[in-house]
Amino acid sequence: MAALRASLLQAAISSVKHSGFTRQTLANSVLSLPKPHDEPLSDSAVSSLFGEGDEARRTLIHAWLNDASTRMKDAPGRDVETLLVSRLEQNEPVVHLLPEAFALLLSPLGLPYLDIRPDFSHATNIANEACRLAGDQSIGPAWYTRRASIAAVYTAAELHQITSPETAKPFLRDLLEKSSTVEDTLSESRIFVDYVMKSWAGIIRSRGII
Repeated sequence: MAALRASLLQAAISSVKHSGFTRQTLANSVLSLPKPHDEPLSDSAVSSLFGEGDEARRTLIHAWLNDASTRMKDAPGRDVETLLVSRLEQNEPVVHLLPEAFALLLSPLGLPYLDIRPDFSHATNIANEACRLAGDQSIGPAWYTRRASIAAVYTAAELHQITSPETAKPFLRDLLEKSSTVEDTLSESRIFVDYVMKSWAGIIRSRGII
């Protein structure tokens, strides 16, 4: 069952740019398997595999976000700027869908969509992956500061991309140029370091890691 679910999600991810983060996209995923079915999944099957109502859509959104971050490894370079630019490029075919997707992820179950801003944990995942691929050797407080800085830059660039896709990459590059100075300043502040470490600890606890 787990293998089938993973295969269906991967097929659905490929169709998001055409049919959105929808239950229908998940239903149609079975038509794109190596041995395709004759008909889409029933609504009850979608619920059984991926969750009831909007929970299935959240499952698809999370899967798409994880897949896009994984594809950063295919970037043409291993510097942070190239990696983050490649991640923004993953958004381009679906950028018009992201406001609703982020709102859905942040909205309490059963309530209207409240906020189009991306979840900060989404940006921290990207920052982590960028640092890993770039071979970042930071330790101690610098480890947290580096990732917090990159996450903040990426969040701002992604929000900019939603409103102005054509200028997102120059905007990202400009922020990265400025962030090194900001990062040096922030790393000297014990208050900021304590705040960043507590924020990361909260994210880790929320995922049940500790």
